[in-house]
Amino acid sequence: MEYENNIPIYLQVMNRIKKDMIQGKLPMGAKLPSTRDMAVQYHINPNTAGRIYKEMEQQNMCYTKRGLGTFVTEDATVFAAMKEAMAEEVLETFIKEMKDLGYSKDEVMSVIEKRYERETD
Repeated sequence: MEYENNIPIYLQVMNRIKKDMIQGKLPMGAKLPSTRDMAVQYHINPNTAGRIYKEMEQQNMCYTKRGLGTFVTEDATVFAAMKEAMAEEVLETFIKEMKDLGYSKDEVMSVIEKRYERETD
């Protein structure tokens, strides 16, 4: 994973994990790697991996069973909220950029429809 300089690494890794959860690569109840394994997997400091799990637990994305490890939440509402929040973030950036380029709402919708059709073919 390549990291952007203007966003903290722990947030970038958390976003990657969120995407994996939403896409089903990390389903509800799945065991997450240990902090050491996560550090190796993402080429980060073990302390950063620990911070990621702490933040994820605070957001109810995962839970820890003492002696067994850390697991993806089994709460479907958490998954739905994550998906909606991430989509909102993407849309906010996209709409702002399209407005900055001078596109009207109708033009934006047309561009989206055309592109979506190409992607689904």
